[in-house]
Amino acid sequence: MRQIILVGLGGFVGSILRYLLSGWVQGLADSPTFGYGTLSVNVLGCLAIGLLGGWADNAGVLSPSMRLFLMLGLLGGFTTFSTFGYETMTLLRGRAMFGALMYVGLHLLLGFGAVALGYGLSTLKG
Repeated sequence: MRQIILVGLGGFVGSILRYLLSGWVQGLADSPTFGYGTLSVNVLGCLAIGLLGGWADNAGVLSPSMRLFLMLGLLGGFTTFSTFGYETMTLLRGRAMFGALMYVGLHLLLGFGAVALGYGLSTLKG
């Protein structure tokens, strides 16, 4: 139960930070249609999970509880794209180039396909 609370609290904070930062960046942008806010959150989240994951893996500075709160909770609420980037990097560090390419390709293909399918289904007149 403690683990669930840690992830939930981190997710709560991360979601609020995502909302605030992406809204602020988008407000600075000249284009209301291009997702500058989402892009900034995704890139910042990837940088943060890379730093935290590297410190955790190489220096052992994060306890399992802090890792749950920060990496799964906070950054998971901030952006799941950071987790996607970290998992891809883990495959690459393990020299699983084919696995990494498959992972990225399947995310793009299935993710965009699912969005298109869901959008198409939502427009059906029943």
